[in-house]
Amino acid sequence: MKHSSNDTDNEWLLVQSEIDSLNVVTKQEKFKITPFNPNFISDYKGYLLGMSVKEIDRLHQFRLENNFVNSAKEFQNVTKVSDSLLKVISPNFKFPDWVNDNKKHQSNASHKFYNKSQDLIVQKDINTATKEELMAIYGIGDKISDIILQEKDKFGAFVSMDQLEYVWGVSPEVLSLLRKKFFVNSNTQIIKYNINNLSTKELAKFPYFRYNIAKEIVTHRSMNGDFKSIDDLTKIKGMPNEKIKIIALYLEF
Repeated sequence: MKHSSNDTDNEWLLVQSEIDSLNVVTKQEKFKITPFNPNFISDYKGYLLGMSVKEIDRLHQFRLENNFVNSAKEFQNVTKVSDSLLKVISPNFKFPDWVNDNKKHQSNASHKFYNKSQDLIVQKDINTATKEELMAIYGIGDKISDIILQEKDKFGAFVSMDQLEYVWGVSPEVLSLLRKKFFVNSNTQIIKYNINNLSTKELAKFPYFRYNIAKEIVTHRSMNGDFKSIDDLTKIKGMPNEKIKIIALYLEF
């Protein structure tokens, strides 16, 4: 039987419609949003949620200053996401119980707040924390407390609470508890690495740089001139770019 042009077009539209439907279902399954704390959105997570690079960067900059968003509205104020995107993702925001319980009790005094039992909590500089004080945090035992202190000693001092995200044994839940008890003093004295003057051997002493990365830095510098900003450093092969904003705090240009 000979098919007319209209019959062929209709058949094609039917097939295309089925393909489109499958694609939508597949995408929804692939990017299914589950409850999460918006304070810990990574670059990749933000991308999956539909955030722009600028929106993600605003959140990360806010977090580097040891600040937290404690509501969907605060998240939007910081990131500038659209109302439509916020409506989609905010129902899955999951904040610690103490955040919601303590909003009416929070003190404006620096590094002081009330816990859900209404006891005044005074935060302490993480760089002065003792092993016993770390072990007082639920989820931190003898081994993990030693690892945290060893990690601090490797750098001389932590520059951001975000660093603890990359310490072995520190889960997101434990990190959340650490943020409640500790902070990083903005006047902390740290060892700075001059990215444009140090040799391969000297740069390799920085814990976030292996020898291979240090060598790549020096090679790139000799071929392209001095690094002007942290953005130039992201082009280095093997660079742990997920830590780049922390790394930047240890560098001089």
